[in-house]
Amino acid sequence: MKTLKDARVGDTVTVVRLHGTGAVKRRIMDMGITRGVELHVRKVAPLGDPMELNVRGYELSVRKADAETIEIQ
Repeated sequence: MKTLKDARVGDTVTVVRLHGTGAVKRRIMDMGITRGVELHVRKVAPLGDPMELNVRGYELSVRKADAETIEIQ
């Protein structure tokens, strides 16, 4: 299983599934990250956390802990 945490800068990936439960999963979905959406990894902070994504035409920063719950293709 490949997660968003494994994606490199410049990659464009598609969300396959969201793991996790409850409020964490709901928060990720509220940010626009749902099954089938394309994510473009723009930047990763020097220490690796957070990572900046382009999602549905806007910029979004996601922590690595949250990125581990997003399965990609």
